[in-house]
Amino acid sequence: MLFPEIHPAEKRKNLRSALKSGKLLQFPGSWSALVSMAIEAQGFEGVYISGSVLSNDLGYPDIGLTTLTEVAQRGRQIARTTKLPSLIDIDTGFGEPMSATRTVQELIDFGISGCHIEDQVSPKRCGHLDGKLLITREDMVRKVAAAARGKRLDEDFLLVARTDSRATEGLDRAVERSKAYIDAGADCIFIEALENEKEFEAFRKAIQAPLLANMTEFGKSKLLTYDQLSNLGYNIVIYPVTTFRLAMKATIDGLAEIKANGTQEGLLNKMQSRQELYVLSRYEEYGSFDQSIFNFKPK
Repeated sequence: MLFPEIHPAEKRKNLRSALKSGKLLQFPGSWSALVSMAIEAQGFEGVYISGSVLSNDLGYPDIGLTTLTEVAQRGRQIARTTKLPSLIDIDTGFGEPMSATRTVQELIDFGISGCHIEDQVSPKRCGHLDGKLLITREDMVRKVAAAARGKRLDEDFLLVARTDSRATEGLDRAVERSKAYIDAGADCIFIEALENEKEFEAFRKAIQAPLLANMTEFGKSKLLTYDQLSNLGYNIVIYPVTTFRLAMKATIDGLAEIKANGTQEGLLNKMQSRQELYVLSRYEEYGSFDQSIFNFKPK
């Protein structure tokens, strides 16, 4: 009840099995434990934890200001309330190659199922902004190899290598980098900011490993449908900021209405009801547990 009746190692095994199914796995972004529970309730296959959202939720822009401790602890809180596997964004790995090893070990210990590490310089920038700078392919290969060593705690942990090279070096160089990252130990490739369906198709044809597609709003990539990405042969699709943007828009609109009208009465039909919250948070199960303890009578 307090924790899902599934061990984190089993979540990682389940993710590995799902990747072999040939089905496109949908990972909506979660920024709170309760959102993860809602994602599971809606029947999705996994939970994505965005570095951008964690930064924004702390009041920072997405420029690499968060620490390993902050990200790992929030990741644990977000991942623990669901039976679904979770994939977390570790930006550039929180340091040099040895730091990437430690990061993966910490995430495994905290119950996370996988992570992605990117080839930008630190401090990084949002993947859909201009002006990104990359480390060399050789330096990223070292980071990926170091991160892969951290998987010795659990080889089922999914290590995803992200490359931002499409926007700065072109698609062909992105393919070259991705192949090198796979050779270094990456299990999956996340290419950022492809611009159209043809580019997604070309990249799929060039790379044999599992691929992750990022369907973030207001970015450089066209928002492709589930069927389009599935037909193209992609394995995972993330919607990293969707739930956060929905929540922030609703919050700001609601605050404006309270300020203007002096009451939230007109917002009630836009809110999750008390009963709906109780169902999602399993309120009755906790009550039953509590009652069973207090009604216990030793023989």
